Amino acid sequence: MHKFLLTSAAAVALVAGLSVPATAEVFNRIASFPVNENIPGQMGQDSESSSEIIDATDDGMMLVYSDSPLGGIGMVDISDPANPAPGGFVALDGEPTAVVVAGSAAIVGLNTSESYADPSGQLVSVDLASGEITASCDLGGQPDSVALSPDGSFVAVAIENERDEDLNDGVIPQMPAGFAVTYRVGEGLDCDSRVEADLTGLAEVAGDDPEPEFVDINEENEVVVSMQENNHIAIFDGTTGEVVAHFSAGSVDLDNIDTEEEGALTFDGSAEGVVREPDAVKWLDNDRIVTANEGDYEGGSRGFTIFSQDGEVLYESGTAFEYEVAMVGHYPEERSGNKGAEPEGMEVAEIGGAMHIFLLSERGSVVGVYRDNPGGEPELVQILPSALGPEGAVAIPDRNLLVVANEVDLVEDGGVRSHVTIYQLGEGEAQYPTIRSQMDDEGRPIGFGALSGLAADPDEAGILYAVNDSFYGMQPTIFTIDANQTPAQITAATRITRNGTNAQLLDLEGITPDGEGGFWLASEGRTDRMIPHGLYHVNADGEIEDSVAFPAELLAVERRFGAEGVTMVGDWLWVAIQREWADDEAGQVKLVAYNTDTGEWGAVRYPLEEKGAGWVGLSEIVAHGDHVYIVERDNQIGAAAKLKKIFRVPLSEMEPAPLGGDLPLVSKEEVRDLLPDMAAFGGYALDKVEGLAVDANGDFFAVTDNDGVDDSNGETLFMRLGQLAGS
Repeated sequence: MHKFLLTSAAAVALVAGLSVPATAEVFNRIASFPVNENIPGQMGQDSESSSEIIDATDDGMMLVYSDSPLGGIGMVDISDPANPAPGGFVALDGEPTAVVVAGSAAIVGLNTSESYADPSGQLVSVDLASGEITASCDLGGQPDSVALSPDGSFVAVAIENERDEDLNDGVIPQMPAGFAVTYRVGEGLDCDSRVEADLTGLAEVAGDDPEPEFVDINEENEVVVSMQENNHIAIFDGTTGEVVAHFSAGSVDLDNIDTEEEGALTFDGSAEGVVREPDAVKWLDNDRIVTANEGDYEGGSRGFTIFSQDGEVLYESGTAFEYEVAMVGHYPEERSGNKGAEPEGMEVAEIGGAMHIFLLSERGSVVGVYRDNPGGEPELVQILPSALGPEGAVAIPDRNLLVVANEVDLVEDGGVRSHVTIYQLGEGEAQYPTIRSQMDDEGRPIGFGALSGLAADPDEAGILYAVNDSFYGMQPTIFTIDANQTPAQITAATRITRNGTNAQLLDLEGITPDGEGGFWLASEGRTDRMIPHGLYHVNADGEIEDSVAFPAELLAVERRFGAEGVTMVGDWLWVAIQREWADDEAGQVKLVAYNTDTGEWGAVRYPLEEKGAGWVGLSEIVAHGDHVYIVERDNQIGAAAKLKKIFRVPLSEMEPAPLGGDLPLVSKEEVRDLLPDMAAFGGYALDKVEGLAVDANGDFFAVTDNDGVDDSNGETLFMRLGQLAGS
C-alpha cells in the first residue's frame, strides 16, 4: 500500500505554491513510455497508435491498454517502473473501447458497429500470455466502459450506442437506446451468464434513449453508470440488473470563468445552469460516488462532484479545479467557449489508509490528486503533469504507482506520440509544478502560458520577467516571477498597452530591462499575418513609449522566423534571429544589433549546429560577463529531440558590421546541454526551450514555451541551472 501521509499544513503549503517539506511523501513522474514502441514492425511507425483505457495485472508488473486506432491492446512491462519496456501488441477484430484485467486475461470491449443506426459489439477475453481469444460474447450494441467487480466475480459493460454528432445537430434521442450488461467471470468469461440492466425511462433528458458512458462497481456488487448525454446517474444490482437508484446529475452556476476563445486568459465570464454531464464515475465507498463533469453537447461544469447514493450533492468543486489548472499554466484557452479544462477520466484508490481521487483534465493534460475527506471537502494535495490528452488511469497501491494513459497521438503532424505516464510515491519534494501563478486582487487566477522570453531584474536576485507570445495575441503581458520560492511564483501580470488599451499585432519573443525601470521587447514578425518585426520600449506599467521597426535592409530579406530574444549591452540591443533569412548562408543566422542612442543597425553571423530532423535555430540571447549566452534548439519533440543547448559567444567578437554587406562570423562554445535537465522531470523532451536569464547572483534560469496548451500537454518547465561553468 502507498504511505501517503501528507499533512494538512504541507498540502496547504503546496497549493499555495510553497515547497513541501522533504519528509512528506509525494507523487513524482518517473517515466513516460511512448506506445508507438509497441507498434508491430509490419504496421510501420507512421501508424496512429493510442493508449486510452488502462489496467494492470494483479502483480502490478504489466500494464494493458486499449488502442483504438491500431485496433488492439498493448502491453507495457513495468517490472522496473522507471524504465518501462514494450510488452507487445495483440491485434483484435474491432475497435477496442475499454479493457480490464481479470486474472491472466484481458477483457476487452470491442466496437464492431457498421453505423450509428446499426450498433454492434463484442466482449472478448484475451489470454495475456498467448494473445489467444478464449471467449467472445455478443453484446448486442456498441460498448464503451468495462469494469471488474472488486471481488473479481463479474464484469459490467456500458452499451452506449453513441449518437451521431452530425445528425440533428447531435441532439438525442437517436435510436437505438443504450443499456448495461454484466457477465460472470470465474474460470473464464461466461457469455451465458448475461444480465441486462434496462436504463430507459429514467432520465429527464431523452429518457427513451439512455447513452451509458462509464461504469464502476462497489464492494456490494452495485454498479453505478453515468449517462453523460442524459445528464443522469443510475445504480443497479450487478447480479439481477435491477435499478436500485437513479437521479439527475443536475447543474451548477459558474462565475469568473473564461468563456471566450479570444486569445486571452480573462476569467471574467459566467454561465448559469450548466449541466454537469459527467463522464467518468467512481465509487468512493459503498455509499458515495464521484463524477468527472466533462460535459457533452450541453456544456459540462469543468469540475467534479461527490454525490450520495440517493443523489444528494455532498461536494461540488465549482471553479476550484479549473483555477488550479490555470495557475500551473495548463488552462486550454481554445476550449474556453466549450468545456474549459474538461475533467474526463478518473481513478479512485485507497492509499495510506485514505481514499484518493485522481482527476484527469483531458484538455489541460494534468492530474489533480485529491484526498477524500468523508463528511468534509476533499483536499487537493498535488497537480501532476501528464502527456497529451489523459484518458484513463490505474493505481497500483502495492507498488506506490499511479499510471495514466494519454490518448493523443500527433503522428501526422510530427508532434508528440501517445504516452503512458508513470508516477511513484516517495519521500522528497514535488517536482511539478516548477512555476505557478497566484490569484489576482479579485480572487481570480493569473493565467499564463506560452512563455517565450525571459530576463532577470538587474538588481534583485531571483526576480525575473517573462513575456508571452502571439498565442495570447489579445493579451501581451510581462509576468513578474519570484524564483526565490519553490515552485517559482508568478506574482504579477503587466499588460502591454498602447494608449491605455491592450496592444495587438505583437508576437513577443524577447525581453530585457532598459536599466531605467522599463523594458525593451522583441516581437517576431509575420508579414503574412500583418505582424511587423520590431522592437518596443515600454515603461514599468507596460505602456509602449517607443517602437523601432526593422530597417529596410533587413526587411528586404525577411522570412517568417524572426526575433527570438533580445539583450542589452551598453547602448546596443542584440537580437537573435531564429533561422536563416534570404541572404544568409545555410547553417548561419544573424545576431542583429540596434544602437538605442544613435539609431544605427548592424549584425554579425552565428554558426548553427548541423541539422538532423526538422530545423535548427535560435531561441534566446542574454548577456552576462564577457559573453552572450544563446539557446540553440531543433524543433523536435520526444524521442526525436536531439538539440536543446546553451552556447556562448565572446563579447569581444560582437562587433556589429553594417547591414547589407559582409558580416563577421563569431565563434561559439557549448556550455550546457539541456536535454538531461529536462529528462530529470520524467517526461518526454519538450520542443521549445524559449527563455534564458541570468540573475544578479549569476544564477541561470531557463523556461519552456507550452504553445498555449494547443496540441501541447501544457507543461512549462522552469529550470534552475545554477552558475554555469566558466560564467
